[in-house]
Amino acid sequence: MKTFKAALFDLDGTLIDTEDQYTVIWGAIARKYRPDVKDLEYKIKGTTLVQILDRYFPTTQVQKEVVEMLDKGEAGMNYVFYPGALDFIADIRKHGVKCAIVTSSNLQKMKAVEKAIPNFYELFDKVLMAEDFDESKPHPDCYLKGAAYFGLSTDECVVFEDAFTGLEAGMRSGCYTFGLATVNSAEAIKDKCHCVLDGFEGLSYEKVVEIIGEKE
Repeated sequence: MKTFKAALFDLDGTLIDTEDQYTVIWGAIARKYRPDVKDLEYKIKGTTLVQILDRYFPTTQVQKEVVEMLDKGEAGMNYVFYPGALDFIADIRKHGVKCAIVTSSNLQKMKAVEKAIPNFYELFDKVLMAEDFDESKPHPDCYLKGAAYFGLSTDECVVFEDAFTGLEAGMRSGCYTFGLATVNSAEAIKDKCHCVLDGFEGLSYEKVVEIIGEKE
């Protein structure tokens, strides 16, 4: 039966329940600076801050103000793991599976996460963030780098994602890709990943091995 040696996790909307909070923050930014761009707060999901600034906020002064609004918003956000996520991570690590965060968030954001969750970095073998990638999701660069960090091929890794851009990155990387129906519906993501999960509750190492084994 096929197994896996590393799990590569997106962060927001996958492991921690923050996407609704981001929608509010970016909605406020959009209304103030780009009311001409419909649904900007949804268009930017899964992309890095550098990409967002370059694409939608081209002037230096506006970029500075947007970053200030974002930093203030992130500092005040609640960073809470989805039910079952920590139990699942602990279970697969007991089975020798390496665990990495692969997020489009930058260092400043990750400092806010660490402040809210002091043991955050102890939960994972590696945290890869925006500064570590040459290309942003949906480019597979981030997940290719995640596999390479552990010296593994992508068919030895599984990806957990929620956003359309992240799911595309996972699929393009060659990793078995699980889609979390946390932000988008199961129906919306079912053709964008190998397997849809409602969440992490009840998920285990053995269950993941069983699911990916069914692909063989």
